[in-house]
Amino acid sequence: MESGHSGEQPKKLNFDNLLRRTKHVWDNSPQPVKEFPWNRAFGNFIQLVLDLAISVVKFLFVPILAVSSISEMSYCAHERKLALVPFPLVIGMVVAGVLQETALKISPRLKEAEVPWHLIAMMMFFTLIKLPGPYYPYWGRLLVPHFANGVLLRALWSMFFWYKKTRNTSGNPLQNHSLETE
Repeated sequence: MESGHSGEQPKKLNFDNLLRRTKHVWDNSPQPVKEFPWNRAFGNFIQLVLDLAISVVKFLFVPILAVSSISEMSYCAHERKLALVPFPLVIGMVVAGVLQETALKISPRLKEAEVPWHLIAMMMFFTLIKLPGPYYPYWGRLLVPHFANGVLLRALWSMFFWYKKTRNTSGNPLQNHSLETE
């Protein structure tokens, strides 16, 4: 079948051709489109996507942590090692506290940040340690997920107070001043 163009070969879609067509469209676009602050719009879009992702993670994290913790404790109960659960849990909480304090000492800007990126990074890292829990050797299956749960619980607790602190400090300055004088 012929494509309708008798003498032309179909052009290949390659990067140079794509750039040429993009430049052609940009050159033929009206001036208001060219003057639009595209970089700022792109930055706002990325910020919106990140905020949505953080909101989804924030609301899904607690139920997933609860269900997986119950599952891991039921495995420990099945193995008759439930008495060992508090030890790695407490050690994980202590390690999370040390990691949080270290992050705040290393980067003082984190104290004023709206989003606790250090806590989010810590939660992602220890979630990745926790996920392969059933595939660890015997003692690893019993101890590592509970250690990670301790870190995650402490990070979740710290994140709760972090958002509570930022909500209190980002309010109306007149209200904050009137609360301080009373």
